Amino acid sequence: MAAIAERAPGAGREGRGPLSVRVLVIALVAQFAVAGMAIYFAVEGWPFVGGGRHAQPVASRAGGPAPKGAAAQTAPAVPPATVDRFDGDRAFALLRHEVSAYGFRPAGSPALRRLASDLRARLPRGRLEPVLGHAGLRNVVGVVPGRLPAIVVGAHYDTQPEPAGYLGANDSAAGTAAVVELARTLARSHRPRGARELRFVLFDGEELPAGRKDFLRDALRGSRAYVAAHRGEIREMVLLDYVAGAGLRLPREQTSTPALWARMRAAAQRVGVGAVFSAAEQTGIWDDHTPFLDAGIPAIDLIDFSYPQEGTLQDDLAHVSARSLDAVGEAVLSLLLTERR
Repeated sequence: MAAIAERAPGAGREGRGPLSVRVLVIALVAQFAVAGMAIYFAVEGWPFVGGGRHAQPVASRAGGPAPKGAAAQTAPAVPPATVDRFDGDRAFALLRHEVSAYGFRPAGSPALRRLASDLRARLPRGRLEPVLGHAGLRNVVGVVPGRLPAIVVGAHYDTQPEPAGYLGANDSAAGTAAVVELARTLARSHRPRGARELRFVLFDGEELPAGRKDFLRDALRGSRAYVAAHRGEIREMVLLDYVAGAGLRLPREQTSTPALWARMRAAAQRVGVGAVFSAAEQTGIWDDHTPFLDAGIPAIDLIDFSYPQEGTLQDDLAHVSARSLDAVGEAVLSLLLTERR
């Protein structure tokens, strides 16, 4: 639109009278057309959401048409859960701690290494697992023992390296905090005989390194390494990312396994937060569930990619909600209590 506005005055100077009026009319019509397209894609979903960082047209992977995103509307309030098994306040306190105590924490940074040690101590049987091929990167893994193949519940704990100072309250800390609280809750709960093993994995190196452009090739380092090392041990995977935004809504991410997503929605309905897990579908997103899907492992991505502060310095504590985090925690806990049987 700016380029059109720059060309119009020059055209008007070259032609006078009616011609200049026609050029001005054409410029105005073109601007309205561009504005109309912007409004359309804001509602229907941008075909290249996220500028190549997370969301990509599925056509790039599968050769088909790009999926259409879910309608971006002002979401109503997040309903309170009808059960109280997941401690949303405790999870939100950890989210706040990650942002306040560690701040900007991209992969390989001293802040992220300190956070990794902190998170390891909070997970049952917590350990650090090196990300092979990427010196200095480490996944943080906790386990509730059981029979194999295991269920993996994951989130990434690194932040974007750009813009500098990015806090990632929703894009990192939220998913991490929910996974840690789920692990704490399930480690203390009664385990039925024959229950499946639960693995809680916090991935390092999810974000695209500074100066790189190819997200699918250069990001997802922790999840890709984890799948390569443990592929035969995993039954299914649930990923938590962007799960604490105010007015949270989670339409089905287009590449997520439909059957597992249906069970996720049923679990949300059982605990009174079915409205959060929309029947709509959003664009396909390359995220830490992608290496699992590529390995033939059912996986779903819980991500509200309509979050307005995504990728900006405003992804901070002012734009996340304890109720949103609690709703997701209660729903995922309900799912896991069923899936592990």
